[in-house]
Amino acid sequence: MMVDLKTLFGGGHPPLVGIDISTSSVRLVELSDAGKEGVRLERCATEALPRGAVTDGNIENMDQVVDAVRRVVKKSGTRARHVALGMPPAAVITKKIILPAGMSEEQLEVQVESEASQYIPFALDEVSLDFDVIGPVGNSPDDIEVMLAAARREKVEDRVAIGEASGLKASVMDIESYAARAALDRIVAQLPEGGAGQVIALFQIGAQVTHISVMLDGQTIYEREQPFGGNSLTQDIVRSFGLSYEEAEARKRSGELPENYAADILAPFLESAALEVTRAIQFFFTSTPYTKVDQIYLAGGCALIPGLLDIIASRSKISSTVLSPFKGMQLAAGVREQQLRGDAPAYLVACGLALRRFG
Repeated sequence: MMVDLKTLFGGGHPPLVGIDISTSSVRLVELSDAGKEGVRLERCATEALPRGAVTDGNIENMDQVVDAVRRVVKKSGTRARHVALGMPPAAVITKKIILPAGMSEEQLEVQVESEASQYIPFALDEVSLDFDVIGPVGNSPDDIEVMLAAARREKVEDRVAIGEASGLKASVMDIESYAARAALDRIVAQLPEGGAGQVIALFQIGAQVTHISVMLDGQTIYEREQPFGGNSLTQDIVRSFGLSYEEAEARKRSGELPENYAADILAPFLESAALEVTRAIQFFFTSTPYTKVDQIYLAGGCALIPGLLDIIASRSKISSTVLSPFKGMQLAAGVREQQLRGDAPAYLVACGLALRRFG
């Protein structure tokens, strides 16, 4: 059945907040239209999630997640009740299909459903399905290209239920990697000549997974996930210093750790992170026709780990930057710049979700 959440591509109604539910935290961003000045960041807030509440994109403990969403809404002070939520890329099947041009919306729906049954490995009645018309096919004016997206209904319903239990209405359901790209597109547009012809690699280093996307001229040309993230560093701190997981996580952020931490624990982690990045880039070269990457952006909760940017830049020999999705935005009076400096890269997905207000 077709779901009209404007599910995986939908258009939101203002005001809309973006809420990113990751493995380790819930993050909220609210943006507004600042007219000629572009976009204003009205609010952002984050709340940590208990370990195990969300695993591999699955909501394992609904109550804990709802509790964190309620807290982040309260902390942010937002009055908005419409929310854009994200689905992990692994939970969504996307496929570009070619259909004849000139069909009505109803005919398109019927056609998309019959096409979908070929690509989706489970029964259509278990699936939330949506589609987006990309546009005419370049070399064939009688055809259009359509993006089909499907997710297991229970995974969509879990997120809708979290919204409802938190007093919010899920108006838009997006794919986290698409939201990240929307936020990145804003930054790339600020590069000389709008980044035209630049091959840009985005590494979102989360708690458990690193998501890699490579873009050229607004198109994603490569995507993949690697099982590597900041949790392994936290676990090493737990083992070495006998701390609880929560305490290790807090001290990892504040840097209040014994003297031998930098050499014995942080340095090997940075080495393996640099190796993951250089390997991923080699893999991109061997599995695509491309032979260069012009710019690496680092995002996600781990992007600001001290020393990470330097080691990646020196090992990859590629210009590397930690990505702030708020670059070039106006800041509302209540937004603390200091907080943004310390945390901005982790807000990439939430910021992309919040941008759906203008889509």
